[in-house]
Amino acid sequence: MAPQLTLQAPLQLPPQEVPAYLNRLWGESLKESSGAATFTLLVWEPSWLEQQLIRTGRIDGPISGLLSEQLLQAARRAVGELALPASTAPTAPELAWALGQEGGDHTAEDLRGQFVDRAISAHQPRRLITLAPTLAADRQLESMVAAYCPLPEERGVSADACGDVVVLRGGMGAMPQGLAMLQELIPADLPCWVWWNGTMDESPELLEALAVPPRRLVVDSSIGEPRRCLDLLVQRIELGQAVNDLNWLRLRTWRESLAMVFDPPSRQSALDQVVQLDIDVEGQHPVKGLLLAAWIADRLGWHLVNSYWIDGAGTGTGNEGRGIGAEFQRSDGQSVQFRLMPVPVGISKMHPGALVGLRLICAPPDRSPLCVILCSESGGCMRLEAGGVASMELAEEVVPLPNESEEMEMARLLGGGHDSTNPLLAAAAALAAKLLPN
Repeated sequence: MAPQLTLQAPLQLPPQEVPAYLNRLWGESLKESSGAATFTLLVWEPSWLEQQLIRTGRIDGPISGLLSEQLLQAARRAVGELALPASTAPTAPELAWALGQEGGDHTAEDLRGQFVDRAISAHQPRRLITLAPTLAADRQLESMVAAYCPLPEERGVSADACGDVVVLRGGMGAMPQGLAMLQELIPADLPCWVWWNGTMDESPELLEALAVPPRRLVVDSSIGEPRRCLDLLVQRIELGQAVNDLNWLRLRTWRESLAMVFDPPSRQSALDQVVQLDIDVEGQHPVKGLLLAAWIADRLGWHLVNSYWIDGAGTGTGNEGRGIGAEFQRSDGQSVQFRLMPVPVGISKMHPGALVGLRLICAPPDRSPLCVILCSESGGCMRLEAGGVASMELAEEVVPLPNESEEMEMARLLGGGHDSTNPLLAAAAALAAKLLPN
């Protein structure tokens, strides 16, 4: 956390005693403080990758739940050692699964829930609850509580900015046992955020129980089976729940860069004359590329006609190496062809399905075609430049990619309120789900 004054040292308690203990703590020991009138943050923090890297001896502990640079480097080395495709992102669930097939019994202290990023603690959560499942599936449920205040000289604040921390730790079989007690710990008069900081595939019953409206749900649609990720987004948004997707937030610089390319008045009319959209992504996770394509289509008023799989060169059966094609219809009835393709990369970015490049071709009737290329690095630009763009006006930009952690993105959400789903995300998610072929 940010610099803290410990009002009550971390204490191990039987889970069933936690609600009564916290009531006594704030009603008696800390009766001078009513606690921060902010929000509750409930975090599902499995950290399977970190636990497996420690168990197999690839990194030392403690288990923090944070994606440190040391962890990411060890994960990338493991991708090569386990003969996974080079495009496998270090946070991809298949890496953690492959590590799980390896031997090893290294252990480390588990500090999940106590290692809170400074950016989050700066918003002074009233209660921070972390669910920390362990690799040992039969481990009994344990709980830890603590109370903290920001140091007065650091923030110039009084005790009414104080909060507490609750950690529930145990095997997957034991985690549901704490649900009834957990509901008692979430104040009804404060907003509650549920950060599902893991794959969207796992423990659907637990997710359903934790993320009940009106709690605000935060997910990452780059982690999990693509169909499940998009369907869950759409389902939750249709229920009227406030949903935020970290994968969508990472598209911010791409959307801003594309808008800037078309800022000049001479180019604005070309947006009505798009005939082709190509997007390249790393590996086999298309969700981020589909969300970007869906945002473009929604903003320009395109209607989806159909979508289909594209066989990649030299691939066999199944979906490995396959791209996605689609046809849209513009408002004037003209066709727009869309193609999303997985491309090989040398060093993958942190999250599955990262964007490599985008190409948008416009064909105004009164002048030469315009080709807009955005890419994450110059190599991606070179690939998209191939394919007959020499005769076109070329606008090319390398998109600056922010190096921000999930905790920084989460802190931005906490600071902005966001008690409803961003309407741009709502429209893009629904269309992206239709773009993904069955």
